[in-house]
Amino acid sequence: MVTIGFLVWMLFLDNYSYLEHRVLNKEIDELQDNIDYYETEIKKDSIRIKKLKNPDQIEKYAREKYFMKRENEDIYIIEFEGEEKQEQNDF
Repeated sequence: MVTIGFLVWMLFLDNYSYLEHRVLNKEIDELQDNIDYYETEIKKDSIRIKKLKNPDQIEKYAREKYFMKRENEDIYIIEFEGEEKQEQNDF
């Protein structure tokens, strides 16, 4: 009887119970997933920053994203019917 009481206490009622460990382990897994996601985003952003330090890349980005042009230059944007608009995330 004492053994059963002890097991119930340890599994369900104690501060270090099995159920508490499951909840905490799930939270740890979620936080680790967040860490992995943000680390990959930081790497992508670092690459974009390095690319945008190059004047040629700045010009390319301005032309593609904001449709900027040089003096005495005309730009024509051709969109085909039924074609989805794609955003480039090369930067």
